[in-house]
Amino acid sequence: MFDIRRISTSRWWHKKKNWILFVVFLFLVFVRISKGSLYKDLYYFISKPFWPGQFQKEVIRKSLDQESLVKIKLLEKDNRRLREILYLRESTNGEKISAAVISRKTGSWWRQIILNKGSKDGVEIGSSVIGPGGLLGRVNSTSLFTSSVTLLTSPESKVGVLVDRIQIHGLLVGSGDDYPNLILYSEDADIKVGDFVSSSPASTLLPPNIPIGIVQSVGKPFKAKKTAKILLLAKPHVIDWVQILKEKI
Repeated sequence: MFDIRRISTSRWWHKKKNWILFVVFLFLVFVRISKGSLYKDLYYFISKPFWPGQFQKEVIRKSLDQESLVKIKLLEKDNRRLREILYLRESTNGEKISAAVISRKTGSWWRQIILNKGSKDGVEIGSSVIGPGGLLGRVNSTSLFTSSVTLLTSPESKVGVLVDRIQIHGLLVGSGDDYPNLILYSEDADIKVGDFVSSSPASTLLPPNIPIGIVQSVGKPFKAKKTAKILLLAKPHVIDWVQILKEKI
């Protein structure tokens, strides 16, 4: 009798280690059948305490607010530009001719733009051309339907200007880049960065007091002259509509 009881307790299901292996086997079979969905659900519950909370929501909200603010500023800028274009298109009168830019050479040495108005519209050689911001240049040639404008940035351009703060006249000469040179025939001229430059009342080529640009840098005096680089207010490479002034000097 004792021997029979000893044999029965030695069967495999009476061993704890075997039960553990059997449970693991069943678990693996279940995982195989469920195609890993159990892992995903398990990860769901384990990671739940670490999900983005209020702090992450606040960061996201601020990012969205900043994005909206940037979009609003871009829309406001575009709206101002469209208003300026609309004003230029609608303001043609006896003293001004509104024209569209149909071609431009703003990156080459000989800088110019071509407009869709010509001699049949009353455009004359030497007429001043302005855009949003101020003076762009002067008409150098016309055809029946178009006109060509020499920009202030062209080396061919030379116009008289006035430095408003110190009331000193000078000559603005194009240099083939985006920043024409201002020449003052006085080495003692107290010109400074930020000074405003406009067309000179003494000029025989331009109407007076047309905004032109701002002094960006000042060079060292040389041979009784002082030079400066000018940042133009009107940007010919982005302007689509202009006005041609018919005012006689």
